[in-house]
Amino acid sequence: MSYHVDKVSWLQKKAQLKKIRERVFVYELHIPKEVEFDALDAKSDHVIICNDDEEPVGTGRLSPDGLISRIAVIQSHRNRDVYASLLNYLVLLASDKGLDNIYVNCILDEVPNFVDNGFLKQGCVFMEAGIPRQKLRCPISAFKTEPFTMLH
Repeated sequence: MSYHVDKVSWLQKKAQLKKIRERVFVYELHIPKEVEFDALDAKSDHVIICNDDEEPVGTGRLSPDGLISRIAVIQSHRNRDVYASLLNYLVLLASDKGLDNIYVNCILDEVPNFVDNGFLKQGCVFMEAGIPRQKLRCPISAFKTEPFTMLH
């Protein structure tokens, strides 16, 4: 199966984006809806990834400061190709905006994947929606997706 990623407008595709994120974050990971959807949604760039049948299977967003977040993929489509496609597209958007660095607020189990790929820890571990996370930074020029597999 192949996939394709497109940049979409939050206002125009809000229902599709929310449906995917609710399914993954709210129902599967039990993140409160009021935490999952925030003021950054209206200010961020959003992407959606669709399968061969044009069904939306995942999404992610890029905040104006370079934070990549809200990467959500329907369970049956969680594979390296989907995550690599989403991440590469979001990094390309960041580069097109002239950003030098990208950031992620990573769950602790995934920190080694990011660190092995050139990300650097920023600050202390913090709690977000009851989940311990580590902020990581990577220069866009050093970004590559080979080690990434299962991101939420």
